[in-house]
Amino acid sequence: MTTSSEASGEATLFVTYVGNALTRFDRDHYVREHLPLVRKAWGPYGLVGIDAFFPAGDGAGTIAVAVCRFHNEVAMANAFGSLETKRVLADVKNFTDVEPARSRGVPL
Repeated sequence: MTTSSEASGEATLFVTYVGNALTRFDRDHYVREHLPLVRKAWGPYGLVGIDAFFPAGDGAGTIAVAVCRFHNEVAMANAFGSLETKRVLADVKNFTDVEPARSRGVPL
């Protein structure tokens, strides 16, 4: 059951990639191919924006973080339940060997 607070207000999803200096992560593919694929796949379901961040450092720990903003929790759930999500997930192997970790941003 969806409550009114879940249906209203922007929802944020963080997709984090963690590894080390030897972990394969093709930033070019990620930025030029994967992020546009995500926009195209989830835009119709309520994705309002996506940004990628690459922490400075020696390559150990967090490699990249994507911040996906949806209209609301319902939009996020609909995007993940869509057939297009299979294409998004299938593309991960094209830029990294790391399994992405997903976490939902919760307003304080």
